[in-house]
Amino acid sequence: MSTKPSTQLILSTLLPHLKVAAAYARFMQPKIAALPAKEQGKNFFAAALTDADVAIQNLVEVVLLGSFPEIRFYGEEYESSRNTKYFRATELGLEGDYLITLDPIDGTKFYMDGHSNYQIILSILNADDFEAVLAISPAQNVYFYALRGEGTFKGTLETNLEACVPLEITSPKPAVLLGWGMNAIAPLLKERYQVIDIANDYSSDIQIPNLNGILTGDLSGAVIRAGKFIDAAALAFLAKEAGYLVTTLDGSTLPPLYTCKNYSLPGLILAASKSIHQHLLEATQGLVV
Repeated sequence: MSTKPSTQLILSTLLPHLKVAAAYARFMQPKIAALPAKEQGKNFFAAALTDADVAIQNLVEVVLLGSFPEIRFYGEEYESSRNTKYFRATELGLEGDYLITLDPIDGTKFYMDGHSNYQIILSILNADDFEAVLAISPAQNVYFYALRGEGTFKGTLETNLEACVPLEITSPKPAVLLGWGMNAIAPLLKERYQVIDIANDYSSDIQIPNLNGILTGDLSGAVIRAGKFIDAAALAFLAKEAGYLVTTLDGSTLPPLYTCKNYSLPGLILAASKSIHQHLLEATQGLVV
């Protein structure tokens, strides 16, 4: 087998194509027509699927197969993709055998309703942890990326990786996002924070913060039921590299990825400070997930 590509090489190779995907997503947003919804129960965020999701994943798959044909790859729309069968594997490998993951449109419901806080998220996973994450916000002309142990960086879509600057989140708003199924703890937090319950507060007309608000200062904390590798866990990695505290719902350190099932970490707490983390931890005690 050929020498494994470095995380830096993978990101620098994919970034120009992801910028094209971002331009496509911006162009398509006002024109998009939803495909039949995915079967995901009552979670209408997970059920949303658009032409853009499939098209962007196809683009990334073509670039990966052309540039790194031996790479492992798992994309959210694998069931709709004609390329999945050509990748060597779709699951985590051994140490050093990276898995690329992609959420072609994270926040598809936001995207379909015309909001600006959707993202394209690409991650590089090792057996135990994330090695890198790149998250592009097309409508906001910004992207964030992090390399393991090297911090989180921010740039506009006109800049390359080397021109990005370290992300500094100063004085985030006293707002906390509760992910799907976390509404039971809202009453325990409302005295201290503006609580945004994604399931009940989402509006097609008025934009509320998505989990990526943790990177823009719109959120000082978040509690989510599960950290899927392709989206929430990837954003948690960006937050952690930027200095946020990230733990499981009982305050434990995150488990190695290879111990997780269904491409997902357990429930997560993200917090801008120790005091905020303590408040969120106290609220989750006794919560059954």
